[in-house]
Amino acid sequence: MSFKPELAEIRFGYGLSPRLPPVRSIDTMLQAVSSPDQGASDFPIAGYDALAATTMVYNRFAKHARQNPETSEGEKSREKANALRDETAFVNTKWFAATHLRRIHGQQNFRERLVAFWADHFTAQGKGSLLRFGTSGYIEDAVRPHVGGTFAELLSACLTHPIMLQYLDQEVSVGPNSIFAKRENAKARGLNENLAREALELHTLGVGGGYGQTDVRELAELFTGMSRGSDQRFRFKEKLAEPGAETVLGKKYGPKAKMDSIFEVLQDLALHPDTAAHIARKLAVHFIADTPPDGVVAHMQAAYTKSGGDLMATYSAMLEHPLAWQVPAVNMRPPEEFISSAMRALDVPASAFASLDLKKTRQLFFTPLNLMGQPWQSPAGPDGWEEADAVWISPQGIAARLQWAFSTPKRLLDIMPDPREFAHHALGATVPKRVAFAASAAETRAEGVGLILTSPAFLRR
Repeated sequence: MSFKPELAEIRFGYGLSPRLPPVRSIDTMLQAVSSPDQGASDFPIAGYDALAATTMVYNRFAKHARQNPETSEGEKSREKANALRDETAFVNTKWFAATHLRRIHGQQNFRERLVAFWADHFTAQGKGSLLRFGTSGYIEDAVRPHVGGTFAELLSACLTHPIMLQYLDQEVSVGPNSIFAKRENAKARGLNENLAREALELHTLGVGGGYGQTDVRELAELFTGMSRGSDQRFRFKEKLAEPGAETVLGKKYGPKAKMDSIFEVLQDLALHPDTAAHIARKLAVHFIADTPPDGVVAHMQAAYTKSGGDLMATYSAMLEHPLAWQVPAVNMRPPEEFISSAMRALDVPASAFASLDLKKTRQLFFTPLNLMGQPWQSPAGPDGWEEADAVWISPQGIAARLQWAFSTPKRLLDIMPDPREFAHHALGATVPKRVAFAASAAETRAEGVGLILTSPAFLRR
């Protein structure tokens, strides 16, 4: 065992804090995942149901405005719809703040990193209307409560959530022989394979897993019926569902109640050997290195398989392996993690976020993240963000980090820290000589802090 408290915070959390002590042991790290969720308690984020309710009201106003474009009543409805849209956009900035405050002031940051990892693994974004702000609620509902459970539970929660169903067009998928398909006016709609394909390729078995196109189609037919109601919540629509049984990876599912069959196939996919290999490697790549030691991956895969997909057992296997602590700091912190870690090292207070409106949040965070290459909660596709370090090392991305590091901290703090002290707060006991010299030679505190935050010692974990 090679546990190192400072490395635990840097590699498996969001870095060091000048105020909060590093975790004491691997057991402490694991307990942070299984114990009550202090971050969610201290900095709450509303679940999806709150947004669903607001969206229903917004849709009624927007529909009335469209139907009455030339009337005063229609104009009033348009104004009310716009006000709800603007208010939701503002609330979204508060969800952004809460997400980062959990990382800045929390002592359960292995949990926070896992939430971010799984939210990326199960990437989902709402489309149009107010649902484009639905990712935070989706994470709060489907991801966060299940990071310490089984992979099957997490998989089922994510793949049946309304935001995922909308994101991958599952809600418009129609079984070829369904009741709906037999209607003449239904010819424009057909079977959609997006969710089934991503469930196999991204979420479970992985690229190159033991499945074929027939499995994708059969799973897509099994998934038909999963949709959204007018209340924006999950609804199984029997008229869209393909009747009969489906065969996926050689096993027949049905003709029992459709949702029972769906949960059964997800359970089987979660326990598949290819899934164990895919999940073990992906976790190791994220936390340890782009090319993790084979011994660590094999150990994690064995723990996953033996425990029936228990995530805590898989995390424990990763943390208990000596090589997880011996690999040099090679992984580049992605932009959002970089910002979170910087603000944790600076101990940015909650009050710094309290006065931020939408414009200031865009200036300080959303626009810089865009320039760094990682717009908040907006990866380009369902495969989420790239893990490869090279993706984040681009001229524009590095320039944007420099700009943020030299200009934003002084806008978040009343008093900037002494760079000579801050170097130890951010990097730990061993500060590289060049970084120590830069910190002591900086003309201003802001410049010194910026130099430390953009040093390779801080950018990598």
